[in-house]
Amino acid sequence: MDIRHILNNCILCPRKCGVDRTSGHTGACHMTDTVRVSRAALHMWEEPCISGENGSGAVFFSGCALGCCFCQNKAISGGKAGKDISISRLCNIFFELQDKGANNINLVTPDHYIPQIISAIDMARSRNFKLPFVYNCSGYETAEMIQLLDGYIDVYLPDFKFMSPDLSAKYSNAPDYPEHAKASISEMVRQCGGDQTRFDDDGIMQRGVIVRHLQLPDHLDDSKSIITYLYNTYKDSIYISIMNQYTPMPGIENRFPELGRTITPSEYDELVDYAIDIGVENGFIQEGETAKESFIPAFDNEGV
Repeated sequence: MDIRHILNNCILCPRKCGVDRTSGHTGACHMTDTVRVSRAALHMWEEPCISGENGSGAVFFSGCALGCCFCQNKAISGGKAGKDISISRLCNIFFELQDKGANNINLVTPDHYIPQIISAIDMARSRNFKLPFVYNCSGYETAEMIQLLDGYIDVYLPDFKFMSPDLSAKYSNAPDYPEHAKASISEMVRQCGGDQTRFDDDGIMQRGVIVRHLQLPDHLDDSKSIITYLYNTYKDSIYISIMNQYTPMPGIENRFPELGRTITPSEYDELVDYAIDIGVENGFIQEGETAKESFIPAFDNEGV
């Protein structure tokens, strides 16, 4: 399916900036229509059913249309780091990761490259590629663009960052984040969730939806609202991953003092206990010291 014409007047993300990315102009995502990748390697730090023992074949795309003030991948989200590649090269990267033993192909921050990714997947499948594709995204998508991925993506791994429009405006300049997260996740669940969920014999997810929530310091009530919404809406049709790995990047405390620290064990325990109390069973939690910069990979063009 060739839908690259969308890039002529780009509306891939909710910001709908309308830039002609095919002419070398950059959109809200900071990218032209040329695919830029900063790392393609086995990644061990995803949920157990994604990484497993062999690792997830993570392809980190440069650029991002959301632009959270606390982004841990700022080296690539602004589009400066990375290497420009062709669609055929992206396809070959899929096969190279498969040869390394990857459980899946993990497309990280892929929204602004949907047309190119679809072309690369078509190319790979024409060569009998077999691994499942994981769509690892911010939650700031439109349901219409997620519909284009129907039949291409096997596992959706979106964030649900904010329930409060005020918080999403403050930290991501996107007061419409909650409404788009709700709509896009609904479409993801329609495609891959519920009774469609399945795992292989090694416990690796082959189809399904895992919604992640990164808990922020001092915003426990908003986190509880997200967990409540997800469970009340989807029950066991999805998995919920509650993450404690928030890492304050240098200088964030100058703009937002409340974000200048990691979350405390008691904050995290309260959120996890809350999830259990309301009935969440299909879930993942993090244990130990995860809020370290060592969990942020080197964006050094490995594998690109």
